[in-house]
Amino acid sequence: MTSAVLLVAHGSSDPRAASTTRALARAVAAQRPGLDVRSSFLDHAGPRPGRVLVEFERLGHRSAVVVPLLLTSAYHGRVDLPAVLDEARADGLRMDLSVTDVLGPTGGHVPPLLLSALRRNLPAVGHDGVVLVAAGTRDDLARHSVDVAASALGALLGVPCRAGFASGSPVTPAVAVSALRSAGCARIAISSYFLAPGRLHEHAVASALSAGALSPASPTLGDNLDLARLVASRIGYAAQMRTAA
Repeated sequence: MTSAVLLVAHGSSDPRAASTTRALARAVAAQRPGLDVRSSFLDHAGPRPGRVLVEFERLGHRSAVVVPLLLTSAYHGRVDLPAVLDEARADGLRMDLSVTDVLGPTGGHVPPLLLSALRRNLPAVGHDGVVLVAAGTRDDLARHSVDVAASALGALLGVPCRAGFASGSPVTPAVAVSALRSAGCARIAISSYFLAPGRLHEHAVASALSAGALSPASPTLGDNLDLARLVASRIGYAAQMRTAA
């Protein structure tokens, strides 16, 4: 099994995001002792993925597992990350790379550990509905996967749950809260479908609050124990597939 693991986050100009990602890397390393788990960023913060992979190779690693720290398979996962890895290979990287699935739903299946992380983070306030606030994207399939996650979270909690998007969709968190109110919900909690804090998360929460959702919102998933376990499970599955091949 490879001992090199690269976590790849989108990156943000908000320093809290990079700090949160590095904390997640430490939490994953605690789940998988012996692994060299490092974080990288596609934009804004550093280091970039290619730089870390070169360092892995310099240290003698022959392979690495790359984990996209993304909740949807939108542009960053389908285009940006493969392009970065292709560029690294073009620049001379020779190590074997295995890229895992994103952390969000794949094939209509919502990872139970993701749902557990969302439930663990939910504020201890009495509620009869939940709005799942997300970053948003113009990608219809990616937005649908967030709707799937919202539906699964609602089923787990036993209350209606709707997704609301900070961008890329007319269904803002405020619109989602209003729809829940129209369906009879009076106390609507805010669940954060974000990996790290930043302005977009704050904008999404403010939108939900403006329509009467309950304060406080849940924290971002960050280094939530169940999220770390989900990342570790992605790493383990990639290693099994490598062995089977």
